[in-house]
Amino acid sequence: MNTKTSRLQKNSLLGYFVLAYAISWTIGIPLALIAQGKVNWQIPYFVHYLYAYGPMLAALIMTGLTKGRAGIADIFRRLFKWQMSPGWWTFAISPLAVYFVIVLVLRIIQGTWVDLNLLGEVNFLPNLGVGALFLWIFTYGIGEEIGWRGYALPRLQEKMSALNATLVLGVLWALWHLPIFFYLFDPAIATGWFFGLMSGAIMFTWLYNSTDGSLLAVALWHGAFNFITASAAGEGLGAAIMSTIVMIWAVALIFIYKPANLSTREKQVIAS
Repeated sequence: MNTKTSRLQKNSLLGYFVLAYAISWTIGIPLALIAQGKVNWQIPYFVHYLYAYGPMLAALIMTGLTKGRAGIADIFRRLFKWQMSPGWWTFAISPLAVYFVIVLVLRIIQGTWVDLNLLGEVNFLPNLGVGALFLWIFTYGIGEEIGWRGYALPRLQEKMSALNATLVLGVLWALWHLPIFFYLFDPAIATGWFFGLMSGAIMFTWLYNSTDGSLLAVALWHGAFNFITASAAGEGLGAAIMSTIVMIWAVALIFIYKPANLSTREKQVIAS
């Protein structure tokens, strides 16, 4: 191994985060400047969905540079790791089932049905119907999870406990979203959103470690959750209830499975 490759491997995590931010912010910052009236560039806002691919591209680039073809093949092996028990498959799509239970409860309490057609409404695009679910899975599901859980988490877990790795990753994951607060998110939700994201990070670590590193499982859950909460149908009480459930579950996971692995199985690790 030459000196250049050795230095790159030693700093691979730093390189990953720099690249993930740089690629995504190359899209997000111009959109933020347009939304804030700072520039008059003609960039369509639907490129927001390409923002999600920063973590994925950064993971593939850094893996290719440090691990070669074998490392990239391992990423896709974990992405297509579908051999899970029915219980984990059920959990991977559980945001859909939980939301429909919430809809039934709200129907009993409020006397009116939530308009499920609103689930297909996404920002900057026409109503996609059920296609919105696939949009979220193939953008912010796969695009983010190949990077955060596929690349960063197992390398952080190699150096520290699963919980500490998750907290470090969660903060960096939250900061990655910063430009979005200037063109899409309401800054007023920042505090609650941050705690929700950190809770989601804990849940993702539990799911990833428990499925022996299935990126498919976390990408499906991520996409399904966004399908609900990022739609017009998920605004208000429905999204708040789902986020609260995730927060409670995250706290329970820490006490049930303990910080070392956040799972009954060994934490997934990859040496830098």
